[in-house]
Amino acid sequence: MTGKDTEVVPQPRREQVPPRARPPVVLAAVMVAEGAALAVLAGLDGSAAWQVARVLVILGGTALAVWFTRRTGRAGRGTAALLLGIAGTVTGAGVGSAHLAKAGLDVAAVLAAVVLVTGLVLLIWGAVALIRATPGWWRLLAIPAVLAVLEFVLLPLTMAFGATNRPPGALGTGTPAQYGLTYQDVAFRTADGVGLSAWYIPARNGAAVVLLPGAGSTRTAALGQAAVLARHGYGALLVDGRGHGRSGGHSMDFGWWGGRDIAAAVSFLARQPGIQAGKIALLGESMGGEQALAAAGSDPRIRAVVAEGATGQQYADHGWRPHDITGIIDRGMDWVQYTAAGLISGAPRPMSIPDAIAAAPRPALIIAGGAVASEPVAARWFRAASPATVQVWVVPHAGHTRGLATAPQAWEAHVIGFLHAALHPVT
Repeated sequence: MTGKDTEVVPQPRREQVPPRARPPVVLAAVMVAEGAALAVLAGLDGSAAWQVARVLVILGGTALAVWFTRRTGRAGRGTAALLLGIAGTVTGAGVGSAHLAKAGLDVAAVLAAVVLVTGLVLLIWGAVALIRATPGWWRLLAIPAVLAVLEFVLLPLTMAFGATNRPPGALGTGTPAQYGLTYQDVAFRTADGVGLSAWYIPARNGAAVVLLPGAGSTRTAALGQAAVLARHGYGALLVDGRGHGRSGGHSMDFGWWGGRDIAAAVSFLARQPGIQAGKIALLGESMGGEQALAAAGSDPRIRAVVAEGATGQQYADHGWRPHDITGIIDRGMDWVQYTAAGLISGAPRPMSIPDAIAAAPRPALIIAGGAVASEPVAARWFRAASPATVQVWVVPHAGHTRGLATAPQAWEAHVIGFLHAALHPVT
């Protein structure tokens, strides 16, 4: 050895950066399964061009999500899974429930079930991943965040998808002949080319009424009301709204296509022999009543409206809701629900019911079920738009649109008396 011992200087230890965890294969598989089922579901309806466009968008979005999850961390994967989970859950639940209710276990219902299951898996996986990626006490915000997503995203969007994807449903076996009435099977087209199907009972007193059923219902639901009208000489046109019964087009169970459908029905009646000018009225149940009140604001040929069970078909119609915390939450859900339904369906937003009543004050009778807390409140709120022309009748103990069934004699007296006074038919 020579000289001094050589001092060895320790080198700083380089920290080992753990490799980014790769996303589990099952996550990508579930994403692909949801995307494939959703693409097939979207391709079942609409024009060929629209089907191709929707399928390409869904498949492209799914591929992008899978690619993104392989190149990001836990928080990014959780966000992607959560968003796809929300989309699958609301679409599957909304479309599936609508088809099961009207068409049973058809192809669309089965595909919707697959979308729902995969959507729920992604929703839960994404929520858990985001919670685990959230540091410290910030995780305490998970509970209110989950409740907010449930209240303002999942529930209203599910309702929007259900209202805009409901199959027509069977017409049923009842006809006006069961009431001893002579009628005609008729059809006519709306201004935008949708074919509507209806029954027409000819008038004997120079006046006629368009009968509009509620959401998800067909013209058979209005047979009892038509029989009452016919007994007093009124013509009755019982219409299947678009997307309902034997009519064409797509349903929108908030009633936003009502203005176009009603205009075509009124035009049909105006062409019939024996119907005098200024002698056409509307009688609607639930959604049909809301459509009638809104349509009367822009069609001067409609001279009177009877609306039963009407509480509103858009956000602007729900000013009757309470102004407490419950009312605020309900309004928030309404806004999401109606905004989404408009975007999904492409339906034109109608004039609000109060604005329609104020824009064209004409006789209106709003019938509310006494056993439904919201109906009398909404009816009186609508009446405030034109107290001189709008009457409200609350049927004691009646459920939703059950006025005729609950108090048949009183219903007949109120409705026929109102129509006689409003239309002054020739006797």
